[in-house]
Amino acid sequence: MKLDKAAVEYSPASAGDIAKRAEDAGYDGFWLAETKHDPFLALAGAAAATERIELGTAIAVAFARNPMTVATTANDLRLLSEGRFNLGLGSQIEAHITKRFAMPWSKPAARMREFVLALRAIWHAWETGERLAFRGEFYKHTLMTPFFDPGTNPHGPAPIYLAGVGELMTEVAGEVADGFLCHNFTTERYLREVTLPALERGRAKAGRSLEGFEISGPVFTATNDDEIADVKRQIAFYGSTPAYKPVLDLHGWGALHEDLHRMSRRQQWAEMSDLITDEVLAEFCVLGTPETVTDLLLERYGDVVTRISPSRNVLQRPEK
Repeated sequence: MKLDKAAVEYSPASAGDIAKRAEDAGYDGFWLAETKHDPFLALAGAAAATERIELGTAIAVAFARNPMTVATTANDLRLLSEGRFNLGLGSQIEAHITKRFAMPWSKPAARMREFVLALRAIWHAWETGERLAFRGEFYKHTLMTPFFDPGTNPHGPAPIYLAGVGELMTEVAGEVADGFLCHNFTTERYLREVTLPALERGRAKAGRSLEGFEISGPVFTATNDDEIADVKRQIAFYGSTPAYKPVLDLHGWGALHEDLHRMSRRQQWAEMSDLITDEVLAEFCVLGTPETVTDLLLERYGDVVTRISPSRNVLQRPEK
């Protein structure tokens, strides 16, 4: 199992230093989320500051962009990092795509599938010199002149990871991606009973198995009361989002989502975490001491994920 360091709070100026510290500490991967800053720009600095550690976006918002712009940026980061860059993509939710980015939204799973296929078609055209002729329902890429063609990348195309929670998007990831990024708002039961079967169905569509397919598990961990309070706030925030309701439904907690969603619409953010019981917390978060949390992570997820990204630093590397 690979041990990754993920950062949500960073700046383009600080990302390189954070990545270097993660590399020196022995982490295998360093992943940046797209929140307040552009993760691609920050990872360019991280590439310059490091030598060994893998770099990736977890996630970059696909539907805020188009396949050609993402193909170009990923190709450049693959060059800058000398083959260490992984492209992690997610859809975001409809409100952000349409209201924050002013971009179209429809059939997210089908659109994401086509987005990835378009990426691969663009990279193939650059690699082989063959004519670019991608025509889909959502994207059409049919023009590539020599002036705009970067040519063959000596490090090959970036591995593509897709993020998902719902079964349709997860199945798409299994079919067309190289890896899957689990959401923090995932329980062990949901991962085993919903996510893995969906990935297997997707792999079967592509005539493949899960062998060699990466599954990355960002996991909430907490070792003290302050960390527990922070995790409860995050669980409450995610639990209020309709797209993540299926996770709660599996556990019979659909009513919790309704309450959280209602409170979020009233801007009662501070009070929402009071609804997160110890039972709910234990399903979403690995609770332990700094000395035991690594073993507890392995016990819960060691036979499921191929790489793991704890929400807190761990003192020991998983050996499995």
